Amino acid sequence: MSPITAKPDLSPASKPLRVIVMGTPDFAVHTLQAVHAAGHEIVAVYSRAPAPAGRGMALRLSPVHKAAEALGLPVLTPTTLRTPEEAGRFAAFNADVAVVVAYGMILPKAILDAPRLACLNLHASLLPRWRGAAPIQRAIMSGDRETGIAVMRMAEGLDTGPVGMVEPVAIGPEMTAGQLHDELAVRGAGLMVKALAALAQGSLVFTEQAEEGVLYAKKIGNEDSRIDWTQPNTQVHDLIRGLSPFPGAFAQFDFGKGPERVKILQATCVAGAGEAGALLDPQLTVACGQGAVRVLTLQRAGSKPMPASDFLRGLPLAPPQRFL
Repeated sequence: MSPITAKPDLSPASKPLRVIVMGTPDFAVHTLQAVHAAGHEIVAVYSRAPAPAGRGMALRLSPVHKAAEALGLPVLTPTTLRTPEEAGRFAAFNADVAVVVAYGMILPKAILDAPRLACLNLHASLLPRWRGAAPIQRAIMSGDRETGIAVMRMAEGLDTGPVGMVEPVAIGPEMTAGQLHDELAVRGAGLMVKALAALAQGSLVFTEQAEEGVLYAKKIGNEDSRIDWTQPNTQVHDLIRGLSPFPGAFAQFDFGKGPERVKILQATCVAGAGEAGALLDPQLTVACGQGAVRVLTLQRAGSKPMPASDFLRGLPLAPPQRFL
């Protein structure tokens, strides 16, 4: 793989960069705030348009939108970037670099080519493993013991651009997707600030991704979230923590009025044997294809998440009951 050197540096090297930040969810807020705190000139923030939410279906600003307004930054929420008008408006900011973090829209070539130095994307994996929409969840669901955060120069393909900086992060045996999300968000913000400093000095070197080891982290669907109790307890455990707290791995249970969906948000692997899905004791130990898991936190439809001990005080469960 041949390294690709960044475009010429700013002069002087200490001059703040003119930056467009593009992001939408909580994960991107840390980077927005870190780039701002580093003294760069954020000339615009792009975020997804406000969406109806809540009982009244009022328009709700994205986390990045709210954070940008709190910093006094201009926010744009176009529904498309593929028109000449939007491309012209983007180019008119005369940005040195665009910083893209979970923006949620594909950037066309006219946008990718507009910044003077680069469009940099912060991606939550060790590329080329887990390109795509759900790298955090997929890494845990697959039992990976390590992931990371990467800064890459964006290309037209899906997360195919050359990588400039990467920071590995260990995945603990009980770590949930929510916990890993929060750690990567903070680590990624710091890494992006380092990358911008190197870019400004002309010392940020990009390396093409390896052709081997490519895996795609497709968006989590309903079919991915249902627990298959016939799998070994380690795989059941990885699914549960990989989907916690959202969207939540689920199974069905008959509490007396027919099967209903129950999310299992925390569990741990334990010894045990029995028919897959069957309760092995009154403490919500559930048999798997190999071994068992003990459910620690669960959530019935329409209710809040609850520790298993509290749940069982209100609704005792015991063998021969079972999850479906």
